[in-house]
Amino acid sequence: MTAETSSGGAATGGTTAVRGRRARRPGRWGTRGRISPALWLCIVVIYPVSSLLFRLRYLHAERIPVRGPVLLVVNHVSVLDPLACARLVFDQGRIPHFLAKEAVFTGPAGTILRAAGQIPVARYSSAARGSLDAARADLDAGSIVVVYPEGSVTRDPDWWPMQARTGAAHLALTSDAVVVPVAQWGPQRVHDYHTGKLHLRFRAPADHLVGEPIDLSALRAEVRAGRPLNADLLRETTDLMMSKVRDQLGELRDEHPPLAVHPGPGRRRPDGLSGSAA
Repeated sequence: MTAETSSGGAATGGTTAVRGRRARRPGRWGTRGRISPALWLCIVVIYPVSSLLFRLRYLHAERIPVRGPVLLVVNHVSVLDPLACARLVFDQGRIPHFLAKEAVFTGPAGTILRAAGQIPVARYSSAARGSLDAARADLDAGSIVVVYPEGSVTRDPDWWPMQARTGAAHLALTSDAVVVPVAQWGPQRVHDYHTGKLHLRFRAPADHLVGEPIDLSALRAEVRAGRPLNADLLRETTDLMMSKVRDQLGELRDEHPPLAVHPGPGRRRPDGLSGSAA
């Protein structure tokens, strides 16, 4: 069972039309580099589980650079999102490094996740800054970091992105990473966070639309010139990134995103920022 991929170009063996476009599966396995034993264990779990749960469909997945630092900015619709998004990144020949809440990193699973390069976030505390530093180090090393700026599954009753936190903006402005917005739609059909119900089904459609990289060169130049990373700049950058994600989600859903943004559930951090990156 394989993911379907649309690149907008000519199709090759085993193609499937996705929303009227021809599809092809990328062949970039050789770009991943060294894979640790812990990461192999994650792959062994993620591939069959994601293939059973989701019929993954990618639009413009080729926009994810094959090499170099990348910050993927993704909306959050389900606790199962990392399974589907990890496949998106794996299938483009990259290794994902997720920012995830610290509560996930407990017991043997937490040990494996840390060894696989995943990054725990101590939300609502000054320790969250250390998580951003770890993520920035990964970006500086040329890795791909996946961030859910909302910080948790959206509370919007219609599943539109809610008010996002500003940690992702901090990473985007203080690194040279290519910032790529990704909209996803479908994992909430399997696990509904709002009701807490798991609807086990095979091959539920899960779509990912990868957007064009966001040009932050002007804002980065201002930061290098001495503009402080204050709340206004971080909010401006966050809103810019999330507006791209919202528009892409509207395209996936064939709907117009609402003008109002649902408020997030988070608390303010001791250092004055509005929340962590994930």
